[in-house]
Amino acid sequence: MATGTNIRTYFNGTWHDGDIYTMRAADHGTWLGTTVFDGARFFEGIHPDLEPHCARVNRSAEALMITPTVATADMVEIVKEGLAAYPKGAAVYIRPMYWALEGGDLGIVPKARATGFAVSLEEIPMALKTASTTLTTTRFRRPVMEDAVVDAKAGCLYPNNARMLAEARAKGFGNALVADALGNVAETSSANVFMVRDGEVFTPIPNGCFLAGITRARHIANMRADGIKVHETVLSFDDFHKANEVFLSGNMMKVTPVSEFDGTMYDSGPLTRRVRELYWDWAHSDA
Repeated sequence: MATGTNIRTYFNGTWHDGDIYTMRAADHGTWLGTTVFDGARFFEGIHPDLEPHCARVNRSAEALMITPTVATADMVEIVKEGLAAYPKGAAVYIRPMYWALEGGDLGIVPKARATGFAVSLEEIPMALKTASTTLTTTRFRRPVMEDAVVDAKAGCLYPNNARMLAEARAKGFGNALVADALGNVAETSSANVFMVRDGEVFTPIPNGCFLAGITRARHIANMRADGIKVHETVLSFDDFHKANEVFLSGNMMKVTPVSEFDGTMYDSGPLTRRVRELYWDWAHSDA
């Protein structure tokens, strides 16, 4: 069942209206989970960082030994063609996807150049400016490179995210603040995380256990250009209890203020609001 509405699907070289069938029962991706995707956004008539998202899905495919079949520039044009059917005011989630069709030796390693490709467009509203979430801890952790393909945006990683989120929801919170293998904060179950203390911004340093997002990088660049000090460093859960503000960064909603972490309350403060303003200003100026 789809998450959004008004769906369009690119498959086998053309656009189709609706959520059409693409994968087959015997496809390697169906059988062994060799699927990758990326997510970009169309809103207010713009599609910020579309090219980096399309480039990343090609890198993700290579990480899973899936042969990418669509050049980044061509993928961007395919997406733009599909978006032309939506009104300018629509908020659309853009999801290019690859999956392996066949297996090689023993059926386990994907066969080179045997690749499925599709793009799914779904109308999903952007969050309201007043939207926020709450955080708690989870017993589940981020894997390391030796355990999982954490250098890819791969579908096989998301069951772990789902159990983190389900545990948080069962405790009455909106999301989970997640540790890496050493017990330091990595990100949340669904997004990168930032904290503010004494007017400066801190975010977990990428250590190979989580995907340092495109929107995360954009926020860091915007903040530094605005004169805000941003530190990528090792952070503990105690650091977040001492923070003045906390916000999440992800493609789906761009900036999400956090109002609580396990009893520690935060305001949606001035720096969080400034990060959102900087992003929207950059996005429209780059359109």
